[in-house]
Amino acid sequence: MYNYPHFLSGIVYMSVELVVFDLDFTLWDCDGVWCDCTTPPFKKQGSQVTDSLNRSIRLYSDVLSILEHCQSLNLKMALASRTSEPEWAKQLIALHQIEDYFIQNEIYPGSKITHFKQLQSNLNIAYKNMLFFDDEMRNIKEVGGLGVKAVYVEQGLNWRLIDAHLS
Repeated sequence: MYNYPHFLSGIVYMSVELVVFDLDFTLWDCDGVWCDCTTPPFKKQGSQVTDSLNRSIRLYSDVLSILEHCQSLNLKMALASRTSEPEWAKQLIALHQIEDYFIQNEIYPGSKITHFKQLQSNLNIAYKNMLFFDDEMRNIKEVGGLGVKAVYVEQGLNWRLIDAHLS
């Protein structure tokens, strides 16, 4: 398991201009369910975020250091999530204090193709210059079909995936 940057050279594929992340089961785990299956209100005590049923909503252990690393490389980052409860997701992003890492958030129900069309239109970045991490194969296939380098995340974002696809 990686708890630190495995690569330190700062070498990044020259074509990657934007790294896009899904939320549920990619950046965080909501006690085994999607964030739209949790029960607000959410609260934060110390570093722990929970819902009203005391279910833990936690970032995977490598996520903060990965976001910091991407930021140190001046990579633009965005979120793309198809949740049916966008406001809940935004609250959880704020409670985890990660909102400042992302230049754009596409968080709403529907196909991720719509999310990526908005990213491409608003940021003027070609699909071929985007890298996307998601835990659902349907999203990987759809977004990959646009020409985005789409990476399947099996058990949360980690340094092994970053190592294999970003450096």
